[in-house]
Amino acid sequence: MDTMLQSTKIEPIKTMTLMKPENNYGLKRIFRATGFSIKGLLSAWKNEAAFRQETVLAGLMLPIVFLLNINTTEQILLIMTVLIVLIVELLNSAIEAVVDRIGDEIHPLSGQAKDIASAAVFVSLLLCALTWAMVIWPLVFNA
Repeated sequence: MDTMLQSTKIEPIKTMTLMKPENNYGLKRIFRATGFSIKGLLSAWKNEAAFRQETVLAGLMLPIVFLLNINTTEQILLIMTVLIVLIVELLNSAIEAVVDRIGDEIHPLSGQAKDIASAAVFVSLLLCALTWAMVIWPLVFNA
């Protein structure tokens, strides 16, 4: 009986598609990653109202950077803080999607994860507002 069990190999049934494809390297990997990134941006635009609002706001704020009489370092700071808001919002949306995928039941850790991700967006918005205020304040009140 033991020899029969030892000689029998049970192979797992492949019912799920692997998230990471095999032979994914070089330029092929870069093109696939770019495609996934674009898919993620489009998904965030379609499904996340906050991302749409922040993207529209970024579209209004970024051209203003080049109209202001400020140095290159200040321009970079203003641009970076706007982009940080978008990046953190994308991460927040990803965390929310993963938590929602796990289940519909209310769980303290699910709420905690969502609240912390939302707090990260809030902090990035504060950083953006503070940076813009500090750069623009002297232009408005010292003119």
